[in-house]
Amino acid sequence: MTRPDGGKTSHRQFELLEVLRRQGGSARNADIAQAMDVSEETVRRLVKTLADDGKVERLHGGTVLAGVEPGFYQRIAQNPDGKKRIAKSVAREITDGMCIFLDVGTTTTFVAEALRAHHRLYVVTNSMPVAQTLAHHNDNRVVLTGGDVGHDEHGTYGPLAEEVLRRHAFDVAILSANALNDRHGFLVFNPAEAAISRVAVEQAHRPIVTADHEKFGRRAPQVSCDPADIDLLVTDRVPPARLSAALKGWGVSVRIAKEVV
Repeated sequence: MTRPDGGKTSHRQFELLEVLRRQGGSARNADIAQAMDVSEETVRRLVKTLADDGKVERLHGGTVLAGVEPGFYQRIAQNPDGKKRIAKSVAREITDGMCIFLDVGTTTTFVAEALRAHHRLYVVTNSMPVAQTLAHHNDNRVVLTGGDVGHDEHGTYGPLAEEVLRRHAFDVAILSANALNDRHGFLVFNPAEAAISRVAVEQAHRPIVTADHEKFGRRAPQVSCDPADIDLLVTDRVPPARLSAALKGWGVSVRIAKEVV
């Protein structure tokens, strides 16, 4: 394997990449160290070089192959405190009786949990965890879209799911993103997820994106929607300067979720 600088990938770097592939594309650094029988410090040094070469991306306490989305349960374990703060902040935007959409995502799963104190919500979702959290609770009505079940994403996609969205007028659409950057805005890995996002934005009075700071500057191949169509980004840290400037230019308000007493 040849690096962009003309060098070769070392045996240890190659071994780390193989561990990630066996783990489905992502793993905690502690698990990588155990699999390779090395220290976590060694893993961090190897990861830094591979990240500089564009082969992996660094997450808090973990590593993911470049261009590969971690599995749902791996993602939901990443930065749970930040995602909970985001969820509580978003829940304050929702009032009883609203018609809302929540998409498939780990942060939107936390949002659903934060909404359990609300009553009489009309919830449309393509996320099975969201539906399970809010159905048959506090007089909510929950519509789970049909469609093709995504692999390891616990949601439904495709024309059937999109048609259900087109039949609704949402007070608020709450969306997730796999990456944010200052050139393209909100990005996802799955083209079917991007299609769902675009329909939801079209049908919503107020589209909101939830994304924690680990998405800043990440890469993903699909633009989920025109960033100028998003009303609010709720995140857990101030975005970098260039991203903040881009969001301002698109007219996207940014809220930093603080600890909720």
